[in-house]
Amino acid sequence: MFFESTIKEYGDKNIKLFVDMDGVVADYNVGEASNYDQKRPLTTSIKVLEEVSKFDNVEMYILSITRMNEGLEEKDVWLDKYMPFIKKDNRVIISREAHNMMKSADLKARYLKQYNESEDTIILIDDDPRVLSAVMDACPDVILYKDTVLVD
Repeated sequence: MFFESTIKEYGDKNIKLFVDMDGVVADYNVGEASNYDQKRPLTTSIKVLEEVSKFDNVEMYILSITRMNEGLEEKDVWLDKYMPFIKKDNRVIISREAHNMMKSADLKARYLKQYNESEDTIILIDDDPRVLSAVMDACPDVILYKDTVLVD
């Protein structure tokens, strides 16, 4: 339970935990990008996140990118099925199509930048090194973890 103990190290500090979907909680190698209902859930990661979501000082979010607008609903339906413990208001799914096909890394960095002045501890879990690098450059106060932190 490495990640759970890592979160406990922050004590009573309020944490906003942002989690990517593709490659972190859903296997993006299964099916096509437009068939999100066919994505296999990564149950080990989901179980760890569900436990962490019960911590009083943690507010969990999904921060995911979809290539096309129809992916917004597909990902939301997938979350209803496999991660219902994530509140609907905490599901941030951004369409590249709606943002002139901007790179996923830039979209996530831009979104997280709004929390730079926050008193909360901001944590991002992602599997894409380009995303982690972009967020590190744009938001040096965001704590970054690679998806493997969820697997002991």
